[in-house]
Amino acid sequence: MNRLHITTALFAAVVGIVAVAPKAAADEWDKKTIITTNEPIEVPGATLPAGTYVFKLVNTTDADRHTVIVQNERENKTYATILAIPNYRLRPTDKTRITFWETPAGTPKAVRAWFYPGDNFGQEFAYKRDRATQISQVTHEQVPQEPTQVAAAEPAPAPAPAPEPAPAPQVADNTPEPAPAPAPAVAEATPPPAPAPAPAPEPAPVIAQNTTPHELPQTASNIPLLAFVGFSALALAAVLGSFVSRLN
Repeated sequence: MNRLHITTALFAAVVGIVAVAPKAAADEWDKKTIITTNEPIEVPGATLPAGTYVFKLVNTTDADRHTVIVQNERENKTYATILAIPNYRLRPTDKTRITFWETPAGTPKAVRAWFYPGDNFGQEFAYKRDRATQISQVTHEQVPQEPTQVAAAEPAPAPAPAPEPAPAPQVADNTPEPAPAPAPAVAEATPPPAPAPAPAPEPAPVIAQNTTPHELPQTASNIPLLAFVGFSALALAAVLGSFVSRLN
């Protein structure tokens, strides 16, 4: 009976959300760690279904290495390449430790940090801004965010090289000198145009002279006039005589 209780307790200790089993011969340089999970977990850039995975650092010559790759158990498929943030702890442990962020309901738990056995420093994962905001609303803590990638400015095109000057024409020694260019012809002076003729003066108005003679020409003799005067005198004398007779 006691043996059954001990076996059950050991089984419960091994089976959990994440079971970590680093190999004894694991390379200390890349911190290779084998992780087995019985439910989906999230790392920056990928959601890992239940299964076995390998966490390790990228082999570089830099002493300060924080690039983590997550692969399948055979290490022939990479799920994520993560640029982590240094995370320190005061008391290192002799086992690998993985911490998680609490996430909204219905979403897989997000890996927060990974510590290799015996190290007082580890790798903390940063998430994209939208996902980090969702986690912060649940945990009320500041979740590291991935740096925003700024598109590199395209280099300005190099200026076109200046064209090489054309070589000077080579003149053979026996070539006669070219004939001098003829002097430019001088255009003859053009005489100025003749002035326009002055308009002819208008003729003065003709004034008609009065050609009527001062004296009428004599067209008949004076005899009839004299006869008329004589008869008039005789008539007047007769009238006067008759008038005198009546007075008497």
